[in-house]
Amino acid sequence: MDKLFRGMPERGSRGGANPLAHRRGADGGQRVVEGGGERGGVSGSDPRKDRKIRGDGAGGGSRGAGEGGRGSGERGGGRGAREGGRGSGERGGGRGGRERAGDKEVNGLGGRHRGERGEEGGGVSGEGGRRGRRRGGGGGGGDREGGRRREDSGAGGERERGGGRGESGGGGGRERGGESGGGGGRERERGGGGGERGGGGGWRREERGGGRRGAGRGGRGISADAGAPRANPIGFKALEELSAKDPSEIAITLASSYGLKALLEEKEIRTDLVQLLCQVLCKAFLSKSDRRTLQHLADYIKNSGFLRSILPLHVMGMGSDHNVTRREQYPKHLDNIITLLTEVLSIFPASSVQVVSMIVALFRPVITSLRAVGVNILVHTEENLDSIQALVDQLQEKAREGTLKSDSYSFITPEGDAPPGEADFRTLSIYPTPEDFHQFEKPFLRPNLTSHRYGSAMLYLDTHFRLMREDFVRPLREGIQELLHSLQDTDNKVQLKMRRFDDIRVYFDTRIGVPVCTSSGLTYKVHFDSKPLKSIRWENSKRLIYGSLVCMSCDNFVTCLFATVSDRDPKELKKGFVQLHLSAESRRALAGLETRQPFLMVETTAYFEAYRYVLEGLQELEVEDLPFLRYIVECSADVHPPAYLHRADSYNLSAIARPKFMKSIHPFRALDPAAWPPREQLGLDESQMRALQLALTKELAIIQGPPGTGKTYTGLKIAEALLTNQELWSDDLGPSPMLVVCYTNHALDQFLEGIHGFLPNGIVRVGGRSSSEVLKRFTLRELKMSKKTQLPKHLRRANEESKIQDHWAQMECSLQGVLREKLLKTFMSERHWESLMFNSVIEVIRKVQPISMCVCPQMQRKQKKKMKRHISRELGKSSAMTEVEEDTTLNVWTLSQPDRWRLYRLWVGRFRADLVLRAQEAEQRYQDTSDRLAEIRVREDICVLQGAKVIGMTTTGAARCRKVLQEVRPRLVIVEEAAEVLEAHTITTLSQACQHLILIGDHQQLRPSATVYDLARNFNLEVSMFERLVKMDFPYVKLNYQHRMRPDIARLLVPHIYTELENHPSVMEYDNIKGLQSNMFFVDHNHYEKHINDSKSHQNLHEAQFVVALCRYLLLQEYNPSQITILTTYTGQLYCLRDLMPAKEFKGVKVHVVDKYQGEENDIVLLSLVRSNKEGKVGFLSIPNRVCVALSRAKMGLYCIGNMAMLGKVKPWTDILQTLREKDQVGKALTLCCQNHPERLTKASCAEDFKNAPEGGCNLLCEFRLDCGHVCTRVCHPYDQEHKKYNCIKKCPKILCELGHPCPKQCYQECPPICRQRLVKIVPQCQHKQMVPCHQDPETFVCQEPCEKKLTCGHQCASVCGESCTTACMETVTLKLKCGHQQQCPCHYKTSMTLPECTATCRQTLKCGHPCPGSCRRCHQGRFHVACSHRCSRLLVCSHECQEPCTRECPPCPMPCRNRCVHSACMRPCGQPCVPCIEPCAWQCAHLRCSKLCHEPCDRLPCTQPCNKRLPCGHLCIGLCGDTCPDECRVCHPDEVGEIFFGTEDDADACFIQLEDCGHFFESTAMDRYMGNDYTQQDAREEIAIKLKECPRCRTPIRRNLRYGVHVNQSLAEIEKVKEKINGLQSDIEGQKSILKQQWSDNKDLKHFLLTEYLVITEKLNASHLTAKELWVIENQMLFLEKLHKLKSSVGNLSSLEDFDFEEKVEEFLLWLMDHNQKFSEQQASDLQNELRRLSFLAELNIRCKNAGNKASDVKVLAEVTAIRTILNRMAPFSQLDESLVKQALKDLDQKLPKTGLGITDEERQMIVSAMMLPKGHWYKCPNNHVYAIGECGGAMESRSCPECKATIGGANHALVSGNTVASEMDGAQHAAWSEANNVLNFDLRNLAD
Repeated sequence: MDKLFRGMPERGSRGGANPLAHRRGADGGQRVVEGGGERGGVSGSDPRKDRKIRGDGAGGGSRGAGEGGRGSGERGGGRGAREGGRGSGERGGGRGGRERAGDKEVNGLGGRHRGERGEEGGGVSGEGGRRGRRRGGGGGGGDREGGRRREDSGAGGERERGGGRGESGGGGGRERGGESGGGGGRERERGGGGGERGGGGGWRREERGGGRRGAGRGGRGISADAGAPRANPIGFKALEELSAKDPSEIAITLASSYGLKALLEEKEIRTDLVQLLCQVLCKAFLSKSDRRTLQHLADYIKNSGFLRSILPLHVMGMGSDHNVTRREQYPKHLDNIITLLTEVLSIFPASSVQVVSMIVALFRPVITSLRAVGVNILVHTEENLDSIQALVDQLQEKAREGTLKSDSYSFITPEGDAPPGEADFRTLSIYPTPEDFHQFEKPFLRPNLTSHRYGSAMLYLDTHFRLMREDFVRPLREGIQELLHSLQDTDNKVQLKMRRFDDIRVYFDTRIGVPVCTSSGLTYKVHFDSKPLKSIRWENSKRLIYGSLVCMSCDNFVTCLFATVSDRDPKELKKGFVQLHLSAESRRALAGLETRQPFLMVETTAYFEAYRYVLEGLQELEVEDLPFLRYIVECSADVHPPAYLHRADSYNLSAIARPKFMKSIHPFRALDPAAWPPREQLGLDESQMRALQLALTKELAIIQGPPGTGKTYTGLKIAEALLTNQELWSDDLGPSPMLVVCYTNHALDQFLEGIHGFLPNGIVRVGGRSSSEVLKRFTLRELKMSKKTQLPKHLRRANEESKIQDHWAQMECSLQGVLREKLLKTFMSERHWESLMFNSVIEVIRKVQPISMCVCPQMQRKQKKKMKRHISRELGKSSAMTEVEEDTTLNVWTLSQPDRWRLYRLWVGRFRADLVLRAQEAEQRYQDTSDRLAEIRVREDICVLQGAKVIGMTTTGAARCRKVLQEVRPRLVIVEEAAEVLEAHTITTLSQACQHLILIGDHQQLRPSATVYDLARNFNLEVSMFERLVKMDFPYVKLNYQHRMRPDIARLLVPHIYTELENHPSVMEYDNIKGLQSNMFFVDHNHYEKHINDSKSHQNLHEAQFVVALCRYLLLQEYNPSQITILTTYTGQLYCLRDLMPAKEFKGVKVHVVDKYQGEENDIVLLSLVRSNKEGKVGFLSIPNRVCVALSRAKMGLYCIGNMAMLGKVKPWTDILQTLREKDQVGKALTLCCQNHPERLTKASCAEDFKNAPEGGCNLLCEFRLDCGHVCTRVCHPYDQEHKKYNCIKKCPKILCELGHPCPKQCYQECPPICRQRLVKIVPQCQHKQMVPCHQDPETFVCQEPCEKKLTCGHQCASVCGESCTTACMETVTLKLKCGHQQQCPCHYKTSMTLPECTATCRQTLKCGHPCPGSCRRCHQGRFHVACSHRCSRLLVCSHECQEPCTRECPPCPMPCRNRCVHSACMRPCGQPCVPCIEPCAWQCAHLRCSKLCHEPCDRLPCTQPCNKRLPCGHLCIGLCGDTCPDECRVCHPDEVGEIFFGTEDDADACFIQLEDCGHFFESTAMDRYMGNDYTQQDAREEIAIKLKECPRCRTPIRRNLRYGVHVNQSLAEIEKVKEKINGLQSDIEGQKSILKQQWSDNKDLKHFLLTEYLVITEKLNASHLTAKELWVIENQMLFLEKLHKLKSSVGNLSSLEDFDFEEKVEEFLLWLMDHNQKFSEQQASDLQNELRRLSFLAELNIRCKNAGNKASDVKVLAEVTAIRTILNRMAPFSQLDESLVKQALKDLDQKLPKTGLGITDEERQMIVSAMMLPKGHWYKCPNNHVYAIGECGGAMESRSCPECKATIGGANHALVSGNTVASEMDGAQHAAWSEANNVLNFDLRNLAD
């Protein structure tokens, strides 16, 4: 494991020291300033003085050199000397000399306290101090006084983890030891270097986490690298170019630049570069949205040599500079330096105050010097200097008081209006503190001022911050205090777990698990006891929702850890698991706690996410950045026009006008009231017109819209007017977006959908909770995905997510717990280490089991299990050896076994303490990188939002995105539902650029929701900015005309809630509600509510059942479900209602709580008030605002149910009920009125009463007479009153026939046209009695009795009596077929011309040696066998089995290719060559990296280090570094992991490799040998077969494992060569294909005779990716077709029966030849050749007979021809014997039937044709077959007489006389030379149709 930490930064290892080198050191100490504390050198002679000097250093160990000894480094141990030397360290106490050194001395034992930083220990001269809590280097030894004599060498840290031992003296570094003399051990990456001869002098820190250099008389120290990549310092030109960039871009670029770090560490920097650097850094800090980035940048600066040496020297030199030009630039330069120092000091007050104070002290004399030479110092420069001086003084005072301990917060000067004794609100923690929980006096709060103005903006911000913070802190405080009292009073823990608390939710036995790295930062998986919460429905519960705040404590909340829920999975919550994100302070506090102990976790009911960003925004908001200060704070009623209207105020409102007035409205001056167009043209009433004018002409406009007055309508008109005149509120910087803010997601979606109606593009909807399909493509997430490539270059460069993965690996390494000897070496004494190493390794393993954590391989399995159990028991114990006992132990082997365990646990305890701190560092680095990445993603958001026209957000989203809005700078903000928004939310929504704010809402409806009722009521927290300004007589417009409610409903609001509200004429025309006597009614009842467990909500089952029954009743009145809404006042009632409403029956009916329905309306509203109890508690039903919303949602009908007697005791219900009683609209029962029987009234006071109107009418029968004459069978129903949809289900009364048979159908069904009832009738033809349909004549009826006749074959007829006897007898008989086989066939085949297909098995053995799988018919009686189906199954080179049936050479594999890498997969068929992947190889880990391409063999060795990751089960991975982690682990799957396969699996150190292809895993060393991956013997390795290696278990080929990429890629390369051989070279294939194409195109005659086959071959030749095998098949088909073409052309056009038989055989041959299974196997080729020979002989015989004419009819000749035909037409294969017989027979016919038919031999014919030298088609025959020739063109132009028979020959006009024909037997011509037929051959037949 020691190698595992080599790539990770550490705090530094123990450095060694040499006493001789110490004596050669410098005489005095050297003061060093670092980390916020001065480090004084010590002399080693005066202990008191030394302690004082050391004590001055804050945050670091004292350093120095002295006469007798010297202190050592930041976490280094002390270095001693003979005389009183004493080391110190941040966490390491040194051992000094024999004189008393420090407060503690034990003879022979130095102080070794592991406590606070800088703690010193005295001791005797001897072994150096080694046992500090951190890795400190030991002090040098001196004379033997109470300790061992160690003169030659100081105690060094281990070589690989700290200071190794040098040649003589102090330890060397990890890589370079000290040569001679005492140098401190070079700290590993963050450690210091050692000196060559003397480590004298002080030490200074080079970089953050960097090395140290010893500077003394004896020599120079060795510098260590800081762990970062070495880079050249950033240059002047680069800084100059960067200075022109945006501040945010500068900050991000510099924070990720190694060049800046290098520049800041330069020893000398020229003056102009210092000035430019200060200027660029100062500009970078102007960025307000990159907080983490600026913090990262400030961290670079405050730890740099630039700030500590370069800048002070530069400032001092400014006063004496004689360069006049430079002096003129100094005033601005001084301002830049002061600004830079202010920023660094504000971010890191504790660690930078000392160095900043030193530089600030130099400013006064420099300014005086500059003024003396005439330089004018700016006034604001001196003001800034005074400000930073005051800040420094205050911080130094806090440091002296001990309150300035860390850089945990940024310090800001408090304003003067802070209350006495109260801290500035900007410095208050947003998270609660333990003091918040244990204070018993009320916190200081100011009420929100609603009657007069605020005194100042700071007072205004302070008031709202404290109220908001108290609103979420108080429930948590009171809940925890109640819990603490319960813990004291209750002994029964089970009873306590079941108790419910009002303000908090408690989770017991909570345990914090391992950290989980996510893209948003570091989270922890926490487990709590879920048994008491089994009844919770986590899917619907508000427990532990995303963003909820939880507080964990293990000491009754004396200390607390705070976290927010970062991930929520209901399935995991049921098991008791949740993922939390700890606050920064809590992460630091967690490092000092034992996480295995149980915590008590408390969740507040206040939703923290809604407060967090608002509070942060209030703290960050500067007074000068607060817009509309004169209205919001000073409450001025003199409202100015928007600033942009001063430039131009010409508005064009044609876009919002009525369609008929659009063209008549022209631009006008908005600030001139008389210039506005009439409101009628704009479609607005009088109040809406005033609202529009106010909104467009005032920079802060308030519009109140009571229910139904058209707030949203008016708001959309205002938005459209502003957006169509966007050029008015744009400036030189370009257009600015409009920001629309709403309280709820639903209202935001509704408003943005309205804007989308006139603005199809340019909308951005921020937030992920939109339910609108219309806005889906406008969400920020979707737009970012579509514009991902448009991120600026500098942001893409800074977006290095790989850094997070690096920190994850570092953190996992620091948290692992595999303890080996080398890991514990740092934490044990030198003598113990040497005594351990004295014995052999085997002895160590056998005797000290817990050190190596393994067991002896020779043990039996039972012994191993027993040993493992023993080790587990010992590790679970907590007793450890004391340090005193440790010092007295000289040899570990003298200890007993229990004492060895105790000593081991002492070492492990130190090791674990070290791990905790290093884990904390790694976690912080990871979190910092995540925060910076989050800022980069914010920049992506800004890039998208800056291009928008309208941005939509909720108030919480606007607070969360406040920094984004500052960058986007929207000038115009519209807040919908502004009266529902807390004022703090509204404030944080506004940016400095806002010039126009429009608030739309109604403060008399829903108010803002506060968690604490006391704050809402007594401190006016629930008063919004909207309401506050209205109450302060701020100008506003109230919309007066309501367009929603019928007057009866509206009068419930006036005058009880609104003083006036006019009804629009349209609301007077509503119809009455059907089925009810009143359009509005309130039902009174006294059924009590029920409280819901684990919630503050209530439900009332009686009300829920009544409302559902009423809803069902209204649906029966033919109302659409969408016309009805059910409202309730509590969420518990909402769930109850949904449970009672089946989706199928109530689909479309809306069910909501009142608070979520503001802004909505519907025709009919059913309202359940829920509250009904003995105590008379009405809850928030007494709030007029909520009552207003509940009563104002209905348009036509409102029906409410509640305990009116109880509600009537509170306002405003008293007045409302009085108004209802005036019209008798309240009572115990709702009156149902039957529409069909108006006199029938039903009283409904409960759900059961609705059963009296089961169909929505009454309980009378319908009695409606249907068209059929029947009466409706239903009870009275109001729907379908005309019964158009009603189906009468009574029996049809109609008579269908004369016999009186009734219709069998139901009444509503159509009657059949004929009577189908069956009767017994006699069929006249046969006199059989049959059941015949009533309508049918028996003569036409087919008698169904069996036929009694016999067929001619003697078998019984199978037909029925009424049908004709069958002609084809189906009785089975045995027949002999033409092929000779006997077969069972139907009888009718005996007389049929066609015979059945023979199904007898073909028993022939094919040429491949396998039996033929076909039948006699399929194999054509053996002439052409079906292809052999015997599966090849040979293993191909690709590892697939050959799929071809019986082949000599396996073709390329047709299966999908399985080759894939981590980048992509090959999608070609397996047999085709794979395209090699040219992506960089992905095989890399923290130790090794492959530099080759993906398809090339890797050039790195496999990593042998164990994997440091943890599996999902939480246990350590059993794999190797860089490999895929196996799915199983030793703990969870001991049997699977320990299963013996290779024999090395049960080794405790065994690591495993999992194969991705099959999932099996194997022990790594054995698998490496199996794969031939032993790289020490790689050259000797030989491959026997070209194939992929296979899994040893399942034989699956190994293709995807990166570890064996060398073998896999080599094998794949060889396989590709084999594929190339199988497929052939592509160039050769293409060349051969071109030749075949040319040959085929030359076969014009073949195209004429075999057109279909010609086109098929052409298409095949044009195909791509042909293999050599496929090309060979095509070539064979071409050869056979050419031969067949010659046969057909020689035969010509035949007409006899024999010729038709020949054509059938040719077609059959073509089918065989062109079959898709034709592979030209040996058998197939033989069959084709045999059949082609048969066809050749048959063609020759037909030609001879044709040419012979009448000679062929001779009896003897005919007999011989018939004999030949019999052989050729046999169904058996054409054998060689057949061929010899036919040849001999034809030879015998040569004299009787010559081949030509000319009476001459063929040789003579050829001689004649050659002598005449005539082209084809010039030879003709007379009617008696006498041959003659025509010259010239070959066409007949004159007639003559045949010399032989005197018949007319020749012709006229190129036409032959009748009876003359072409003599094909002479030259083979088929057509005359001059003929249309011969001319057609010159054209392509396929193109004739064109």
